[in-house]
Amino acid sequence: MNAMDVSLICKALGDSNRLQIVGLLTKGEMCACKLLEHFQITQPTLSHHMKILTECGLVKSRKEWKNTYYSLNCDVLTAFRSFIDSLNCGPACYRKAEPCSDKDGNGADR
Repeated sequence: MNAMDVSLICKALGDSNRLQIVGLLTKGEMCACKLLEHFQITQPTLSHHMKILTECGLVKSRKEWKNTYYSLNCDVLTAFRSFIDSLNCGPACYRKAEPCSDKDGNGADR
């Protein structure tokens, strides 16, 4: 997963409604009408959120007659989680920066 993919997913998850939608989809595929029952938003607003989630790849959709069903794209979610897991800071969390060399004695380069 490249940095652009990760940034799109992070941006998508930066909205609390979309984060809650992903949480609901961890339980399995859901119809848009069932997702809508969990929010106080309109159907067009839900469609907007689902478009963002599908465009970043986190969510898949399928049409069945008049209904749209959504599910998590587990391959993308797994790759995203692996990227996040790789961001362990280890020693970097505790290492202080080296002091800057200053030319005038006040700690700042001029």
